[in-house]
Amino acid sequence: MVISPTHPGDGDAGSEHEPTDAELISRSIDDPRAFMPLVERHNRVLFGYLARRVGRDIAEDVTSETFTRAFAQRERFDTSRPDARPWLFGIALNLVRNHARSEVRQLRAYSRHGVQDRTESDDAATHERLDAQDRSPELAAALAALKPGDREVLSLFAWNDMSYEEIAEALDIPVGTVRSRLNRARRIVQNQLAPTDGSTKEVPHGR
Repeated sequence: MVISPTHPGDGDAGSEHEPTDAELISRSIDDPRAFMPLVERHNRVLFGYLARRVGRDIAEDVTSETFTRAFAQRERFDTSRPDARPWLFGIALNLVRNHARSEVRQLRAYSRHGVQDRTESDDAATHERLDAQDRSPELAAALAALKPGDREVLSLFAWNDMSYEEIAEALDIPVGTVRSRLNRARRIVQNQLAPTDGSTKEVPHGR
């Protein structure tokens, strides 16, 4: 079964008592149609994250493949976890690693043009968060210089507001490794953002 994700802005859910991700996945075992609300629920954030890493075109393919693989693997999902976001991001991250060069090119484009590279379909709330967390050309250039593993942790934390535990689950690494990578990435980026006007640019702190 191939699942094409809805475009951002489509299918925002709306009932007062929405089922959890785990409930949707459990239902989809017997009724595959129950999986589509999960796609609609997470497509916007997942696509927005991937578009910033590898560009819109590749992000569309990776997003679609992520949900296709998630559907195929849904019986393996741990339904004791109500939120499927770390699981979905874990699948997406395994796929996006095949596009490391595209990611660096995307970051270099941001370093030249800043956030003007945004697409119409990007979520306004995500723009706001990135602006608040100093998604500047200088920061993009610094991110491009990080080791892939460090950049991955920092991007998940800063762009998606994931907790240490969620990042650890998505990347299948210990929480302690998340902490060390995030602290190292923040230190490197902070050093590269050498202020020239006496001000200090802050990179999001771990929690």
